[in-house]
Amino acid sequence: MTRGNQRDLAREKNQKKQLELQKRKGISDKGQNKGMTLEQRKQRDAELMREKQKKAQQKEGL
Repeated sequence: MTRGNQRDLAREKNQKKQLELQKRKGISDKGQNKGMTLEQRKQRDAELMREKQKKAQQKEGL
């Protein structure tokens, strides 16, 4: 009736498999990038960098 550690081994194996699948995901499938094209990501990142540079320039000016 008892299965010993078979369940634990199966859980560990499945966990390793899930981690491998996550590693193989492309950058466009992760986090905030989900559903965005490369161009859209580039545009968003460029805008964020412009804002960051503007803040840094204002900080220097003060």
